[in-house]
Amino acid sequence: MNVESVLGWLLAVGVPAEVVSIGSEADNTWCLLQTGEGFEVFWREQGNRYDWAAFTSEDVACHYLFGRLVWAQVVRGAVGVLPPADKAPNGA
Repeated sequence: MNVESVLGWLLAVGVPAEVVSIGSEADNTWCLLQTGEGFEVFWREQGNRYDWAAFTSEDVACHYLFGRLVWAQVVRGAVGVLPPADKAPNGA
């Protein structure tokens, strides 16, 4: 995963585009920025950064952002865990 593909993956699991900012800072969004030392991921609100994390790897930074936002989707019930194979619907 990289900065060019992460937004597409987030949209595919139902994360609204307006809560993600790739490459620039914007209030009320999760931001993913490339810096001179690597990459930063954080929530920005009223000009402040929260839950800030730094990474030297683009792949790790993108997976971190993806994991945080997909977990939020699970918690709110938008996506969930599939049933076990022996309890799949229609006997599949």
